[in-house]
Amino acid sequence: MLHRWRDEAIRAGEKITRIALAFEAGRDGFWLARWLSARGVEAHVIHPSSVAVSREHRRAKTDRLDTELLKRGFLGWLRGERGHCSMARVPTIAEEDAKRPNRERACLVGERTRIVNRMKATLARLGVRNFKPTLRKAAERLATVHTPEGMPLPPNVLDELQRDMARLGFVVSQIRQIEEARQKRLEQETETGPHAMVRLIARVVGVGIETADMLVHEVLSRPMCNRKAVARYADLTGFPDESGAKRGEQGLARAGNARVRRGMIQLAWRFLLFQKESALALWYRARTGDSRLGTRETMIFALARKLLIRAGARWSPRCLVLLSRDELIAEFVHLAVRCSQC
Repeated sequence: MLHRWRDEAIRAGEKITRIALAFEAGRDGFWLARWLSARGVEAHVIHPSSVAVSREHRRAKTDRLDTELLKRGFLGWLRGERGHCSMARVPTIAEEDAKRPNRERACLVGERTRIVNRMKATLARLGVRNFKPTLRKAAERLATVHTPEGMPLPPNVLDELQRDMARLGFVVSQIRQIEEARQKRLEQETETGPHAMVRLIARVVGVGIETADMLVHEVLSRPMCNRKAVARYADLTGFPDESGAKRGEQGLARAGNARVRRGMIQLAWRFLLFQKESALALWYRARTGDSRLGTRETMIFALARKLLIRAGARWSPRCLVLLSRDELIAEFVHLAVRCSQC
């Protein structure tokens, strides 16, 4: 269709040197943008929430009106007026595929937690609170569990718990398969590329393989224009509310990558546990020593933002090309994190 429109314009006497196309990000991902780019079409993916819409209480909303709105925003963005809308970065297939093991493992861990909680709730209704489904021999001990009255578990409840145990064992085996496959890839890859970054960051005290893999494939492998972009992508920026004399904060914007936010919050707590004498840990304790309600939770977000911004500024893809392995270790130690090899 695009080529037909181009040919019609050329027959009408127009000179077509550029075809630009944009569409909203959605469930289909970025395959269409890659497909169009491979055929000479300048394709862009618009963040749907970045397009300004009318604030009237009741307004007409049709596909034609939405298309006109997107077209006006896209033309303004092409003119250089970045306030009209914002574009999503189109990743490559290799970049998208590298994120799948970590994300799949996170989903399986959530499924494991749901199964365990459901089993505990089922047993709690019968007064049983001393059974742990996560133990190695939990499936064998299930038949010996008794209620506080000394009665065995009802047959239907026992069958349900056995099916849950089988499902739990299957999920745990899949998690183990993902971890073993990732460990094998890390051992087989060379000393350059994302896998080398994962191995290097995992050597830092308090940072494990999961956190290192998440940081590398979700943040550190992405080209960021400045430090604010790093914090904004990680969903660690504030959400101010200001109108006239009214000024306040509404917490985090929650418009970025939630996986990175959760991982950095966990890393910040571990950072305080394993790096007690570092400059950032002392900075955190100096501001939370008054024991005010909510201060520790608020400042942990600030600590996570500082850690990520400094790491993003020093571990950009351009720096990874220019620095050697020993220099990378020195750069990360400069973030006030003691390395296990130092």
